[in-house]
Amino acid sequence: MTSKKNIFKFVVFTLLLCVSNSFSQSNKQKELEERRQELRQEIQKINQLQQENKSKQKSQLSLIENYNYKISVLNNLISVTNQQANLITREINSNQKKITKLREDLTILKEDYAAMIVKSYKNKNQQSRIMFLLSSNDFKQAYKRLQYMKQYSDHQREQGQEIKAKSEELQKINANLLKQKAEKQKLVAENREVQKTLEKERKEHEILMASIKKNINIYSAQISKKQQEANRIDREIERIIREAIAKSNKKAGNSKSSSNFALTPAEEKLASNFISNKGKLPWPVEKGYVTVRYGTQPSPIDRSLTIKSNGVRIATEKNAKVRAVFNGEVSKIIVIKNSNPMVMIKHGNYITVYKNLSKVYVKEGDMVSTKQDIGEVFTNPSNGDTILNFIIYKNVDPQNPAEWIYKM
Repeated sequence: MTSKKNIFKFVVFTLLLCVSNSFSQSNKQKELEERRQELRQEIQKINQLQQENKSKQKSQLSLIENYNYKISVLNNLISVTNQQANLITREINSNQKKITKLREDLTILKEDYAAMIVKSYKNKNQQSRIMFLLSSNDFKQAYKRLQYMKQYSDHQREQGQEIKAKSEELQKINANLLKQKAEKQKLVAENREVQKTLEKERKEHEILMASIKKNINIYSAQISKKQQEANRIDREIERIIREAIAKSNKKAGNSKSSSNFALTPAEEKLASNFISNKGKLPWPVEKGYVTVRYGTQPSPIDRSLTIKSNGVRIATEKNAKVRAVFNGEVSKIIVIKNSNPMVMIKHGNYITVYKNLSKVYVKEGDMVSTKQDIGEVFTNPSNGDTILNFIIYKNVDPQNPAEWIYKM
């Protein structure tokens, strides 16, 4: 009895495991397809923005950044598509095993069913059945024989239904198998095209890098100068934030020096709402892609040089509107020598900074709402670059925008 229970438990566990694996594979396939579509849209966005600025003579630095980003997206797309194709291959193999097992089961079922039909045909004579019952030694045996005849008939009917069900299941799996094979062929074909595009981008990247290396010292000097300028602006922003912190602490009657904002109950609530939207904040521009990410990273031109980015650089379209990523108060419109205007918005003890604007629509003290236009991104007239620099601070500490902005 215990042995039968253990066998039953094992069968149930195996079935549950199969169902769980099936759901897991289905969810994984769905996630991969969503990611693949996102990457394809990203490439379309890059192509569209590059096409709009095609007439402009891009700087070598901008071109390298664009190539690097596009190549990384193409690599990601190929990787995700390969994962999808591999998952479909596993599903195809699993379905082929199921088909083999079902065919074996059907062969046995049909043989048993055929034997039953033959036996039923031989015993279908009503007189034979009556004689079978009347030849019983007693009533108890006659009753058992009657039950046997009923069970045999029921089993025959169930056998027929099982054959029908397994045949339908086999047809369904076969149809699904054909669909999966078609999906895999489509993915493989698309991947070949993406790989061709990737090779083309890589060759152009290599040609450009070869021309840059001839004058690497000039470009290295340009990179160092740009980094120095970025550091100067970042120091000024930090100084302004520290002044705002000191002001808030003084207002709250906190005489001790602090690197954190003293918040009112309303500001605490705003900061809490800002935190609860981490990973869900909208992009500061409607269209765009990140060309330089947050953190310290090697220069794409001279790997011996490092670039420190307190935020992200977003390439966007000409005359692009800049949007507040969350409700808040415009705490400062920053204008620094040799730099385009910046807008600083306070969200409790969090601050978002929008750099390199050509127009500013708001003024200090304005309350803004999520996705409200606050200005326009500056477009460099010499090369057509329209770049927004976007930073998030918690008090004076810069944060990684990719962790806050939706799908960045």
